[in-house]
Amino acid sequence: MKNIIAALAIVAATPAMAQDKMTLLLDWFVNPDHGPIIIAEENGYFADEGLEVEVVAPADPSAPPRLVAAGQADLAVSYQPQLHLQIHEGLPLKRVGTLVATPLNCLLVLKDGPIQELSDLKGKKIGFSVAGVEEAVLQAMLGEHGVTPNDIEMINVNFSLSPSLMSGQVDAVIGAFRNFELNQMEIEGVEGRCFYVEEEGVPSYDELIYVANPDRMDADKIARFLAATEKATQYIVNNPEKSWEIFAATSTELQDELNARAWVDTLPRFALRPAGFDAGRYARFEAFLKDSGMIDSLNPVEAIAIDVTAQ
Repeated sequence: MKNIIAALAIVAATPAMAQDKMTLLLDWFVNPDHGPIIIAEENGYFADEGLEVEVVAPADPSAPPRLVAAGQADLAVSYQPQLHLQIHEGLPLKRVGTLVATPLNCLLVLKDGPIQELSDLKGKKIGFSVAGVEEAVLQAMLGEHGVTPNDIEMINVNFSLSPSLMSGQVDAVIGAFRNFELNQMEIEGVEGRCFYVEEEGVPSYDELIYVANPDRMDADKIARFLAATEKATQYIVNNPEKSWEIFAATSTELQDELNARAWVDTLPRFALRPAGFDAGRYARFEAFLKDSGMIDSLNPVEAIAIDVTAQ
């Protein structure tokens, strides 16, 4: 009996096992796109998986994938279209999970403006924020309507997409997120209209993904991270209003009409199975980039994406 009591005393005195630490770099400041990550933290799902996740918003939105490739973080939130190009540039990266499973990108115009059809963009100005994939996207969208790259003027408006459109600096913008810019414009009293990329000749893709360095990653930790965010996504879908309250309570900057509207519009786009992926979707987008002249060769799907839970 004394031995049992002594053993129990030792167990009681033993500190809880330390959580495994992970660093996740976001693609931008915290916003409704990151709902499952924040809810997983706030509801204790990361802790339940034995994880302590440090979530970092980047000073430079283009830096996170490169920092992960360099081994300075475990995961980064990034974009499927950019991942294809980054791998061809030689960066050691792979998609290991999905956050937002549908395109958010759209070509945005004024609802009552002069652009009613894509063919109306001939001779017009299109604003953009990030060069690269957007060129292939525009080529695919406009080519079906008789507009060539030589027929338009591309203007870098940095991240002032909707302001440059509303001010008349440009006639359209590419790279606008349908869950944000449309709402932002409506709140400011100017209605916009989206031409959706997946309806205009661009293969559907995962907008937001988690990327890791395959040579450095801890597949078990990542699998647990994805299990936690899957549970968080289920909670969001089952409890949309309560989950918004939890999310918004984490920062006063989130407590406004734009974020509340974006939350509702983003909710059905979260990946219900963040670990799972459609191999054909990645193969099709790789082929699309090659056909567009953005890349010179085709990588196999296994060089682009992986299901860490199957390892």
